[in-house]
Amino acid sequence: MLSARSLFQEIVENDDSFQLFCSIAASGESQGGWENARIAALVPPAMSALAPKISRHGADEDKHGRIFNALLRKRGLPPVPVPPAADYTMLLERRGIGLAHATLRREEPLTEQDIVVYLAHSRVTEQRAADQMEMLVRHFGDHPELGKAIRMISHDEDNHLAYCHEELLRLAGAGHGRTIQRVLRESALAEIQVHRDVSLAVMGRMGRLLRWPAPKAAALAAGIHALYAYERFSGWHRMVDLRMPQRRNALGGAPLTSPEFA
Repeated sequence: MLSARSLFQEIVENDDSFQLFCSIAASGESQGGWENARIAALVPPAMSALAPKISRHGADEDKHGRIFNALLRKRGLPPVPVPPAADYTMLLERRGIGLAHATLRREEPLTEQDIVVYLAHSRVTEQRAADQMEMLVRHFGDHPELGKAIRMISHDEDNHLAYCHEELLRLAGAGHGRTIQRVLRESALAEIQVHRDVSLAVMGRMGRLLRWPAPKAAALAAGIHALYAYERFSGWHRMVDLRMPQRRNALGGAPLTSPEFA
C-alpha cells in the first residue's frame, strides 16, 4: 500500500535517493537564505523595522541548508546537482512570483510594494514548507537519523509562517490590503502548478533510482495530479487567508543555532 510514510522510508533507506532528496532540500533552503539576506539589505528606510526579521528568516534558511548538507556528510555522500525540473525556487521566479533575482542583485533600495510582494509570496511558500515539515515530523519525528533535524526545521517553518501572517495583517491595516489579496491569489495559483510539476519531476527521478515498477510510478503520478486538482478547485484558499497567529513576533528574537549540524 502506498503511503507518505512508506515512500519516504524507501527514499531514506537508499543512498542514491537520499542524496537527491537532501541535495534538492539543501539547494532550495540555501537559495532562500540568499534571497532573504538580499531583501533585508535592501529594505526601504520607511520599513527598516522589518530588516532584522527578514535577516533572521534568511539565517534560518541558511541553517536548514547546512543541516541537509550535514545529513549528507554523515552518510559520506556529496551533494548532487538539482535537476532543473526540480528547482522549485527558480521555477517560481520564471512564473513571475516573488522578487526577481536581477532586482535583488542591484544595490537599489526596494519599494514598499516590493516588500508587500515578498511577504505575500512568502506566506504561500511557507505554508507549503510548514505543511510538508509537519507531515515529516508526524511520520519521522522520532527517526534516529532525521528526527532531530526535521523537528528543528519544522519549528522554524512554523515561525516563518506566523511572521508572514502577522506582518501582512499589519500591512493590510496600513492600506495595502487589496494588493496583498491580489498577490496572494496569484502566488497561490502559480505555486500549486509549480509544486505539481516539481513533484512529478522528483518522483520520476526517485522512481528511476529506486526502480519502481510502472504501476507504482503511475499511481504516484496520479496522486500528484489528484492533489493538484483538489488544490486548484478549492485547496488553494487555505494558502491565502490571513489570521493573527498565536506565535506573535515569531522572528523577533535571536535565531537558534545548530552546532550539531552546521
